[in-house]
Amino acid sequence: MRRPSFHSADARRKALGDFLRAQRERLTPAEAGLGAGGPHSMSGAERRRRTPGLRREEVAQLGGVSATWYSWIEQGREVSASAPVLARLAEALRLSPAERAYLFELAGKRDPEADEPAATAEPPVDLQTVVDMIGCPAYAMDRLGTARAWNKQAAHLFVGWLDKKPRKSQEGKHERGKHERNLLRYVFLEPAARKLIHGWEERASRVLAEFRADAGAHLTDEAVKAMIEELRAKSPLFARLWDAQEVLGREGGERTFDHPDDGFLRYRQIGFTLAARPDLKLVMLVPEND
Repeated sequence: MRRPSFHSADARRKALGDFLRAQRERLTPAEAGLGAGGPHSMSGAERRRRTPGLRREEVAQLGGVSATWYSWIEQGREVSASAPVLARLAEALRLSPAERAYLFELAGKRDPEADEPAATAEPPVDLQTVVDMIGCPAYAMDRLGTARAWNKQAAHLFVGWLDKKPRKSQEGKHERGKHERNLLRYVFLEPAARKLIHGWEERASRVLAEFRADAGAHLTDEAVKAMIEELRAKSPLFARLWDAQEVLGREGGERTFDHPDDGFLRYRQIGFTLAARPDLKLVMLVPEND
């Protein structure tokens, strides 16, 4: 039976409130421009804060809204914020571009400063054929972090993730199962990932923060919710990092591995959004010479 629609709306409002509260508590008064000597400078007694970061009243003042109204948003109440108000809150909280995009996605509003999505009349391409043509490890993922295409170099590199043999359906065709091909499940649940990935915990934190940025508009989807609930139950690290509300864009950078056959490997990760399939991310790992 389909759940009533208000459950999804409640979940989205709660996620928005949790995110705003986490960002508020992370930001110091000095970082927000409320340092001593300014119009909002505080007395010695006021400096003895019981709340980390900014107070709700301070964020409300910086955002040009009432403290009561802002408190209702953090509490997940049924109030709606306009795009201009969200833009002021994003500026007040010093949100990064990825965090700002996530804020608007949770609120179900379009960022007035966001670029229009690129339109393309080109038909979808054979993604697997394209990935196979790339001469370094490459794979494409959907918004759940499930690999939809990968080449043989990626299968060789990612022990325990992309090297597994695909299952066969009743018709005898190969299937690439979601569970065995999902990056988050691999990183947080597969012991092989801890051995392969240098700085595993730091990298796991980054992978999750990137996933949150990509999935912000889809947190009420049943598949997304089910995966989050599963990983929270099975991985204490995932649960802790998810509650930390970190949001990061996919910026690429250096990736290092300790491969069981090839030893130490260093790559430069490069990511792309596909014009014909904006729901997919193409990732390439270009080898770097020492």
